[in-house]
Amino acid sequence: MGALYRYDEFDAAFVQARVAEFRDQVARRLSGEITEDEFKSLRLMNGVYLQLHAYMLRIAIPYGTLSSRQLRQLAMIGRRWDRNYGHFTTRQNLQFNWVALKDVPDVLEALAEVEMHAIQTSGNCMRNVTADHFAGAAADEIADPRVYAEIMRQWSTAHPELSYLPRKFKVAITGAPQDRAAIQVHDIGYQIVRNDAGELGFRVFVGGGQGRTPMIGKAVRDFLPEADLLTYTEAIMRVYNLEGRRDNKYKARIKILVHEKGFEAIQSEIEAEFAAIRDGALKLTRESVEDMKRYFIAGPFDTVASSPVFDAAKASDPAFAAWAAVNVTAHKVPGYGIATISLKPIGGIPGDATSEQMELVADLADRYSLGEIRVSHLQNLILPHVRLDDLPALHAALASAGLGTANEGLVTDIIACPGLDYCSLANARAIPIAQRLSERFGAPERQAEIGHLPIKISGCINACGHHHVGAIGILGVDRKGVENYQITLGGSAREDCSIGALVGPGFSYDGIVDAVETVVDTYLGLRQSREETFLEAVRRVGLAPFKEALYGQRA
Repeated sequence: MGALYRYDEFDAAFVQARVAEFRDQVARRLSGEITEDEFKSLRLMNGVYLQLHAYMLRIAIPYGTLSSRQLRQLAMIGRRWDRNYGHFTTRQNLQFNWVALKDVPDVLEALAEVEMHAIQTSGNCMRNVTADHFAGAAADEIADPRVYAEIMRQWSTAHPELSYLPRKFKVAITGAPQDRAAIQVHDIGYQIVRNDAGELGFRVFVGGGQGRTPMIGKAVRDFLPEADLLTYTEAIMRVYNLEGRRDNKYKARIKILVHEKGFEAIQSEIEAEFAAIRDGALKLTRESVEDMKRYFIAGPFDTVASSPVFDAAKASDPAFAAWAAVNVTAHKVPGYGIATISLKPIGGIPGDATSEQMELVADLADRYSLGEIRVSHLQNLILPHVRLDDLPALHAALASAGLGTANEGLVTDIIACPGLDYCSLANARAIPIAQRLSERFGAPERQAEIGHLPIKISGCINACGHHHVGAIGILGVDRKGVENYQITLGGSAREDCSIGALVGPGFSYDGIVDAVETVVDTYLGLRQSREETFLEAVRRVGLAPFKEALYGQRA
């Protein structure tokens, strides 16, 4: 069986009450009793946005974990109330872009049937807590971060002090030295660590974020005891709630508070607040943590001495071997692997999955992965617990449905926000750029030659496509009514977190793909070996060779 928290009586009653409340609010809006302006704050509290062409519903997938039953329900919702697909986002959520407002209460009712909702996916609150998408499975994991993400979800949901913050607030937790949750570009990032005595705790980062003012979070604590997780979070939130700016939404995030007041001053205030409440009701007991851990115990796992089917398939099937080389990650249990299902087919829309594809993945999860699916902030799906000998059959089934692309971490595994095709905030299209880049670099030989190269695209400065932390980042801006695309190089969302540097003037819609290819070809010409990644090469040589190649000038 898979590892997944199940609603208790409070959860179920709370979600059902919210559905009923919103059904009444929608009826009042549709009747004209309340205006769109009056309705706005109510719909945002339930994950409903007004986009360019229609309302959009954003559904919470806490810490990126789904059961097969839940994924089948999402597929059904897409077929019945949307256009037969959903879009997985960089917040490990799912968005339906074409749901009619009159149908949203019915969609929320259907979600509640499988213990899901759209609460705290929008508005100035603590948003969906994200986590490492390999949680509970990764070979390098110290502890499962979902345990603590669920504790935080329960604490933060409808918390009165967290519902009307100066601005939206994002928290991420990773359970391994290798950061797969981008914790340093979150308002708060938690990394599970052990101290010299072997005790479990957290390294705490505060003040990270992207958007118009990208900043890397600073380590406010190198070791926070496990028991103090909620208390320390509350201390941070109290300082932010009291001092975060409410007069200017562009300066309202905690990163601006840290920057303007100074890290040491904010750190001192957090510690003082923490000291005052440390021994209060929020302190986690050993029993409460152990009780939560029981929800996240996957298994049982077979004892596997060898994997002859897997080995034979790698030797005889080049397509499978290529997929296994990049889309399969080491599992903590010998004889098992973590399979990444790419939602980035060559020429496709990053993060989109049809209802039929979702149903297939749900079936495959039941057959091969204890009924469990993960959503990554990289807009892919993961089956976390697959026997190596089942991988060839899994890959064949995925490939038959257009889900077998072997490109995890490669140049075509592109993150892209919805951009001007959907979003009312966007200045430029992002999806067509991703599609054209994918087609330009799509040949397997070309991808293998280039190696690990994350490209991330945003259609506006809000950076939903995480362009700031792309090895190659692309930002679409408006230049006198014309789409213009800026290129940044050297970004990373991993443990070596860095913000990409702007190369120079932007490129037109027609010229951006050629410009990216120039950047890639320049890298191939200057790398010291095939093992030197694009990011490593940029950090070694700087921007000058790329500027010269792009603009014909030395810098």
